[in-house]
Amino acid sequence: MVRDCLVRPNKQQNVFVRYLYICIIVFSLVVPLACQSDLETIEEVTRQEEGPIETVFDVELVYSDHGHIRMILTAPQMDRFEEDESVMELPQGLHVVFYDTLKRETSSLTAKYAIHRQDEEIIEARNDVVVINEAGERLNTEELIWNQKEETIHSDKFVKVTTEDEVTYGTGFEADERFDHWRILRPHGTFRVDTDGEPDESTMEEEEEQQEKQELQPQPQP
Repeated sequence: MVRDCLVRPNKQQNVFVRYLYICIIVFSLVVPLACQSDLETIEEVTRQEEGPIETVFDVELVYSDHGHIRMILTAPQMDRFEEDESVMELPQGLHVVFYDTLKRETSSLTAKYAIHRQDEEIIEARNDVVVINEAGERLNTEELIWNQKEETIHSDKFVKVTTEDEVTYGTGFEADERFDHWRILRPHGTFRVDTDGEPDESTMEEEEEQQEKQELQPQPQP
């Protein structure tokens, strides 16, 4: 004799099903956010895998204004990709020299990698970025945004600025494109340097001693 058999799920099965359902919902919410945050990295990897549709070597771009050369950009290699032909990649870096109206060199910018967004008139310089102005002041950082339309440069990364007698560290930076007028947004510290361009250890010790003395001085009673 054949009898109908009804299988009833036990409580443990119900708990497992609910847990699985919750995991699926959480996973579906978290993954899109993670993908969005890594979008730029994915785009770069995809671009490199697909390969450029055009490659130019020994590039030289001359920027002029009213017949006067403002700057000259040189790069060992420039790649153009199919998905956005207005974006140029400079995988081996770039070197930019700025000139005054008498064609005298005033400042320079170098980096080991860069992306040139022509439509936006923006160059993103990365990896060992160095800017030197006419006064010999030197900026070091790992990422710098150069807005050619506004003629400014800025960064939200760690920066170091070396002048004739000081080294200043900080996070965040902005200046005109020639690096004549600049400021560090969140300075971490400033140290005097010796003639070799290295931080003066004696100066650092003196500053620490003065700070300790100030802390040991009795505070006036209210």
